[in-house]
Amino acid sequence: MAQNKNENKLIQPPYLKAGDTVAIVAPSGILKNRNDEVARAKKLLESWDLNVVIGNNVFKKDNHFAGTDAERCEDFQKALDDKSIKAIWSARGGYGTVRILDKLDYSKFLEQPKWIIGYSDITALHNQLHTIGVETIHGIMCVSLPNDLSEIEESIETFKSAIFGAPLAYTLKGSTYNRVGTAKGQLVGGNLTILHTMLGSNTSIDVDGKILFIEEIGEYKYHIDRMLQSMKRAGYFDNCKGVIVGDMSRMRKNTTLWGSSVQQLILDALQDYNFPIAFNMPAGHEDDNRAMILGRTIELVVKSSQSTITFE
Repeated sequence: MAQNKNENKLIQPPYLKAGDTVAIVAPSGILKNRNDEVARAKKLLESWDLNVVIGNNVFKKDNHFAGTDAERCEDFQKALDDKSIKAIWSARGGYGTVRILDKLDYSKFLEQPKWIIGYSDITALHNQLHTIGVETIHGIMCVSLPNDLSEIEESIETFKSAIFGAPLAYTLKGSTYNRVGTAKGQLVGGNLTILHTMLGSNTSIDVDGKILFIEEIGEYKYHIDRMLQSMKRAGYFDNCKGVIVGDMSRMRKNTTLWGSSVQQLILDALQDYNFPIAFNMPAGHEDDNRAMILGRTIELVVKSSQSTITFE
């Protein structure tokens, strides 16, 4: 069976230690008036005894994007190739990462892997790295940092734990929508729209034998259903081991109401499968955005009263 192939461990980049260098880059959206957040991010990393370099083109502007495709790619490629850099932290998401995916060369990166960190639009990179066999970190970005860092203390602490190698485990609030059960497999996923966008490409994740995490922001409920139905018809969930649902933020209201909660929508779309489904993972486009290591094997236990996620 193909399951043994999918259970192969991915390459784990070395965890960070004091004195290591992190590169801040902007592979997608424009960072207009976001200098303060990037400065806070640099200060935070330096408080952990890390060195920081900021990409030459981070604050460039090209319409919607943080510089042209070539400029954004240049910063990311330079960080991939530089052996002194141990992690690459995305300044923000937005849209645009998909436009540079096929321009990137991972040959030097694979000789000396490093952590790629971000969420939202950075899901495109998570997908690409997963298909070539390297773990990544789904977590906060520079623009996630408010003036008062205590407002997102748990997000920062789990981000720090993920990059420095401290154990990660989560207990999620219970939900009447939870589909109970247990599962073990590699954690994959990210933003639902980006996962859907990857369908049919060589960077679409094979979720066979794996546990899928999804989150979303600013969509109509019928858009959520349309994406899930499309993925379902493509066989995406056929051999999936489980689903973890993060934040479904700022759902838009259509003039014709959907008629049920987004949780029920997800259950209905996935009713043909018997894998466990856990809701209430604090990850996505809310202030409480806990870090997760994508590609790492997790144990998922889902009950109505609570769910637990334990990373190997």
